[in-house]
Amino acid sequence: MSNPFLSPSTLPYQLPPFAEIALEHYAPAIEAGIEEQRREIANITRRRDMATFENTMVPLEQSGQTLIRVLRVFFNQSSADSSDELAELEERFAPILSAHDDAIEFDSALYARIRHLHENLESLGLTDEQRYLVERRFTRMTLAGAGLDDEAKARLSELNQRLSVLQTRFEKNLLADTNDLAVVIDDVAELDGLTAGEISAAAQAAADRGLEGKHLVTLVLPTGHPWLASLTNREVRARIMAASRARAARGTANDNSDVLLEIVRLRAERAELLGFENHAAFVTADGTAKTPARVAEMLEKLAPAAARNARAEQEKLEALAGHRIEAHDWPFYSERVRTAEFDVDTAALRPYFEAERVLQQGVFAAATAVYGITFSERTDLQGYHPEVRAFEVRNEDGSELGLYLLDLYTRDTKRGGAWMNELIGQNELLDHPTIVVNNLNVSKPAAGEPTLLTFDEVNTFFHEFGHALHGLFAHVVYPSFTGTNVYRDFVEFPSQVNEMWMLWPEIVGDYAVHHVTGEPIPGEILDRIRASETWGEGFATSEYLAAALLDQAWHTLSAAEAAAVTDVAAFEAAALARVGLDNPAVPTRYSSTYFAHVFSGGYSAGYYSYIWSEVLDADTVEWFKENGGLTRANGDRFRQYVLGLGGAGDPLEAYREFRGRDAVIEPLLTRRGLAA
Repeated sequence: MSNPFLSPSTLPYQLPPFAEIALEHYAPAIEAGIEEQRREIANITRRRDMATFENTMVPLEQSGQTLIRVLRVFFNQSSADSSDELAELEERFAPILSAHDDAIEFDSALYARIRHLHENLESLGLTDEQRYLVERRFTRMTLAGAGLDDEAKARLSELNQRLSVLQTRFEKNLLADTNDLAVVIDDVAELDGLTAGEISAAAQAAADRGLEGKHLVTLVLPTGHPWLASLTNREVRARIMAASRARAARGTANDNSDVLLEIVRLRAERAELLGFENHAAFVTADGTAKTPARVAEMLEKLAPAAARNARAEQEKLEALAGHRIEAHDWPFYSERVRTAEFDVDTAALRPYFEAERVLQQGVFAAATAVYGITFSERTDLQGYHPEVRAFEVRNEDGSELGLYLLDLYTRDTKRGGAWMNELIGQNELLDHPTIVVNNLNVSKPAAGEPTLLTFDEVNTFFHEFGHALHGLFAHVVYPSFTGTNVYRDFVEFPSQVNEMWMLWPEIVGDYAVHHVTGEPIPGEILDRIRASETWGEGFATSEYLAAALLDQAWHTLSAAEAAAVTDVAAFEAAALARVGLDNPAVPTRYSSTYFAHVFSGGYSAGYYSYIWSEVLDADTVEWFKENGGLTRANGDRFRQYVLGLGGAGDPLEAYREFRGRDAVIEPLLTRRGLAA
């Protein structure tokens, strides 16, 4: 049987031929891809002539295409539609792939050639993008350890391989325990407060597991579950919260405590081997923040005000409830306060947020209005799962921009949360188009029932589509800079900006339409929503900052300090108490054992990126408002200076060109109710 990964796809936009791909294709394709790239790197390093951009950087950028082709599909499927067999394959190849990456990053001959180019940048006559490519590659290899001696490199490779195994195991454990802890409801009366669609989704989830006649509340990745705001049964709310907080911390085979402790220790050792005080220093050195001290300065400046606001909110909730507020009570009574003070019930808004209309008249329509792009569904193209939909995206002049894949619904085989990734990234060197994927985790109702989104799910949809736009608009010459390949603490900026269109008057009136009556959402409701925007920000900012500071606490440990930590829960409690974010009614957004962003994702020591990027985001929203709002001219400027750059230039310099100055923090403080 021929392997579909061993040559470029002939489908439109080089869409992977999912109908032909089987589990047995992955291993041989990965192995072939590794061997192919080894030969390609050897062809560069065995040269005896002086290094030039053309004989070193260009073939380096061209290398590894088979491996990239298979791994993008493989890792997408392992996140969105996994299986025991796929998880085992991922765990098997994690150390092999880590060793392969290290072999390239540690290659002394390759490093010497790139160092030569870096030392002679001024005389090479390079374009701006070529110059930046040399600078970034030299920095990347230096930080990776290319300049270390052989003994240090060997130890570093061992650490990287072990970490790759542990990070894969963390995600595998979390998915398994999340499924195990889904809450079974025997009596549908216990789901009072949920909509018919939500109850239908719970019934379908139970039926999918063979629990006929019952209902199942599947868990989402953050600590809080969206249904906690609606469920009237306090005991059920408590069961859901307890299940959420127990994930991968129950002393079972899926417990992540020992896994994450080893991850922390090995990351700290690796950082010291590379000459850094701790892992956070290593990570921030290659970001816009540059040092953990700058991160701490910002987070710790915001934390007291956020905690103060959360306590003020808590007093209101307890006055309304007439009893002490527990973590599982907060969302429910927060909605009651929002209703009482602002006459806004976000749970009651769901009939206005029918998923298809949100997509077509909201998410897509906003992008058309701002950037002129259009979308048409390609039902002839098959995704990696039957629920995946494909849309062709074109520029205003009709030219092709790329493919957008949407995977909307939750399932047991999909990890929690929402995300965007690329299946193929545009670049001129290899003449590649763009395919981006958005994954969400919306509960799927029974057949015939409409999919109604929560207010937060609509916001998440706009957010993740902002990442997709970043991937689609990036136009670069070299593959290293494709799409969202930017600094980690910058990558959330474009996605957060896209959230602004959710409630923009010209957009929301078209998509927020009652799915039964056809009536648009009343203007007075929108006014009240906007008036209530700072309500709950004390809680929201506190739970986020708690997670960001917890991430920093783990990753600012030295190797000796990390080795001394043996109790995950005690460490977490102490870390949150130190910054005044240990209010039991306001749990951290992610506790350590299910903090996938930092222990199995790409955000280790980088979860601060969301609020770091939000400074730019809030400042950009002010710019749009000051310059006429939703206009094509504004969209073109933002696309030109920010989205279209991809990773091919310094992002903060690009922002200065776009804005005319550096970002200021005041709009963020106002948005989150922290200005006082």
